[in-house]
Amino acid sequence: MKIAIVTGASSGMGREFAKQITHFYKNLDEIWVIARRKERLEELEKTLLVPVRIFCGDLLHPPVYHELRVALEEEKPDIRMLVNAAGFGKSGLAEDILKEDQKVQLKMIDLNCIALSRMTFLCLEYMKEGSRIINLASAAAFCPQPEFVVYAATKSYVLSFSRGLNRELRPRNIYVTAVCPGPVDTEFFKVSGELENVLKKLTLVKASNVVKKALQDSRKKKEVSVYGIAMKCAWAGTKVIPHSVILKAMTRKK
Repeated sequence: MKIAIVTGASSGMGREFAKQITHFYKNLDEIWVIARRKERLEELEKTLLVPVRIFCGDLLHPPVYHELRVALEEEKPDIRMLVNAAGFGKSGLAEDILKEDQKVQLKMIDLNCIALSRMTFLCLEYMKEGSRIINLASAAAFCPQPEFVVYAATKSYVLSFSRGLNRELRPRNIYVTAVCPGPVDTEFFKVSGELENVLKKLTLVKASNVVKKALQDSRKKKEVSVYGIAMKCAWAGTKVIPHSVILKAMTRKK
């Protein structure tokens, strides 16, 4: 049985990946979707072209991993694609966020880094030649970001983890792509804080376009997928401009 697995599938980028994967993998038998909001997953199921198996659970807690592990052991599927799309961010000064909720930054690390890694390691045994892993990173991974310090750091981990793992898995012909978008028009900002930066508003893009590009880049075996000229320029800039200069520009007084 050939399947795709998508985390964070109840909304945003995860939902969009679940909708588009069948256009790239015509012979999938099932899509397994994972998220906390069961009603959202059931709504998604009605829109997809292949059978859906729902795993309702929080990736910050063990039960959903146990349920998935049991299903994998019983079915022994061929995982053609794993999409790690679950994650969240919180903007603001690290100290202020700490005062608001002492646990939120640790949860961000746990979900964005540990859960993504745990899902990847759980699924690797069931991946074969030609399988793909897509990890949702961010353009925030390119450089440290004041007032987004923990989120940017978690996405730097995702980018580094993905690129390193991609090299390790080449002998098995399994390919890992880190997706590094800028601002995307999703529910992300309801949690992170409303988008106020003018430049970020101007570079806001549709999730469907980012996902389409990510799937195309995954097919091309690219390590990193960056959508849009603005983010490609940002990526290039962080490679040649010292981060100290960029950080100074980010924090300059208006």
